Amino acid sequence: MTTSTRPADGGDGSTRTGSGDRHHLPRRATLRTIPRLQAGYRQDAPAAVAAVARLRREAGRRVYASPTGWGLSHLEALTELREEERRKEEERHEGTPAPRHLSSPPRRMDEREAEREEEAVHLAVTLWALHQQSLRDEPMHVSGWPLGRSVRRLAHGKSGTRDRSEPSDAEKEPGDDKRADSEPVEEISPTIRKRFVRIGTSTDIETLGVRLREMVLLLRASRIPLDYGLLADQLHLWQNENRRDEVRRAWGREFHFAYGGTEPGSEEGDGASPLDEDLPDFTSADAGD
Repeated sequence: MTTSTRPADGGDGSTRTGSGDRHHLPRRATLRTIPRLQAGYRQDAPAAVAAVARLRREAGRRVYASPTGWGLSHLEALTELREEERRKEEERHEGTPAPRHLSSPPRRMDEREAEREEEAVHLAVTLWALHQQSLRDEPMHVSGWPLGRSVRRLAHGKSGTRDRSEPSDAEKEPGDDKRADSEPVEEISPTIRKRFVRIGTSTDIETLGVRLREMVLLLRASRIPLDYGLLADQLHLWQNENRRDEVRRAWGREFHFAYGGTEPGSEEGDGASPLDEDLPDFTSADAGD
């Protein structure tokens, strides 16, 4: 269960329009972009290497704010998915525009929703480009590695997705599957925890982006991946103040969740965030300076 599977009501009067998949557009656009570029980059394909370099240069810039960011593949993917959804909707309305397009307030809500989608996809994909930089032997987008899980592994001073002493799946005996990162939470790095808390207490997208970039650089140094499809959906919801606490709770649960093993997931599939338990939110009192 993830934060992206909640009801379609936006909480601020907006609704997620189109088919039932409209609220997954950020994830879908991200997963249409990153796996393809990641495969090409790891094979040192010139076009992919150039595309990833362009994405890295856009890190820290708001979507569409700089002309150098026009024509990037992740924004093209999002546009294509929107067009697919629009055509499906017109088919449901027998070729005529959806009623909401004829009224100004719903149209403005759709525009705000589109802006949130664009910011989410842009931030997620440019973060991945930073994360993957100079790494050819391992993918840094891997499903099943939500933010909290990756940070927990980093906070225990580990690297990669698997401990050296951990047996492979073929070597495991029945019943050997145990919690990954099973060290006590009291033993985590206080510095990493503080950085994670500061991510949770961010109050605007610019600050959140800066703090996520700082964390991604640390994850890159330790070769710990992230599920960027899931992160894109979470960044989308985070921009709606009425749903921001859902994302914060998700990050907290991911950090505490007992994962069954440290084998990497798919580079293409959807990851899941453990949201079945109610754990405390991060608070501003923990954030520090």
